Amino acid sequence: MQTSAKGIAALEEEEGVVLRAYRCPAGIWTIGAGLTAASGIVRPKAGMVITEAQATNLLQRALREKYEPAVETAMARFIHDGTTVVRPKQHEFDAGVSFQWNTGAIKRASWVKIWVNLGKRRGSEPDDVRRSLMQWTKGGGKVLPGLVNRRRREADMLLDGVYPHGIAEPTPLPVHAIARWALQPTASERVEAFMAFEALGYQLGVDPWSPWADGIRKFQEDHALTVDGIIGRATLSTLQRRLDAPKAAAKPAAAGLLPAAASTDIGTAYVDALGASGAGWIALGLVGLWGASTAWRYRDVIAAKIARPIPRLATILRSF
Repeated sequence: MQTSAKGIAALEEEEGVVLRAYRCPAGIWTIGAGLTAASGIVRPKAGMVITEAQATNLLQRALREKYEPAVETAMARFIHDGTTVVRPKQHEFDAGVSFQWNTGAIKRASWVKIWVNLGKRRGSEPDDVRRSLMQWTKGGGKVLPGLVNRRRREADMLLDGVYPHGIAEPTPLPVHAIARWALQPTASERVEAFMAFEALGYQLGVDPWSPWADGIRKFQEDHALTVDGIIGRATLSTLQRRLDAPKAAAKPAAAGLLPAAASTDIGTAYVDALGASGAGWIALGLVGLWGASTAWRYRDVIAAKIARPIPRLATILRSF
């Protein structure tokens, strides 16, 4: 089986389609509907730009080669003598594909076994499938509102054949317009993102539900993203990296390698370490290695900060 056009549109809406390569929160180059080099379909790199048609084509190729076969096998039902195979209906298959793309766990998810046995096993009802599917809502050990909403939409697709609404056309917004949210964040996620942009110095007005597009454009320009004033996957992923970088830089102090002052006054910490004999030299060396590693891992963040005074160096850092 293959994912239907409505299934592809639903998956693209869930993932967000980004036409210019960007780094995900983990620092991996990504493009289209979340495709990385690990997909085996495309190798995103700095400056790579694709069209919407190419993004859909790449997604379809990835689904055919790596996702759809696993979903079809997991959701196949055997009847009568155990040899007759009944494949899932199209909307059921599309829901399974969305789940597999997000988790890669279609073969071990308990909801699949419950769904396969609907109508066969006593006490097995659609609500049991929904409850089991809703268990897949955690990331990093925490329940994520975005995943809760996604699982609900997948359950509606699976059990009722109800697909999410179509994707909003990602056209650039006019000057002084209100920024548009390309994804479907919760109210709390919108507020958190709004406050993070403001904390970084990008003024978005006073309303998280109606942020100014000009501030988003400036953020996108500073970080070599598509400048369209739309808050989508690439913009939010880049924002997350900006927030993560200072935390990573402060870890030596948190680990006890340097005094707590190191996170705010690294120069003073170096002097203190030098005066601490052998242990201080070791600490200083470890901090130096950590600093170099962290700087390289977040070189895109450094590039954003030096883009205006040293544009050539920023370009070089972004090219790796």
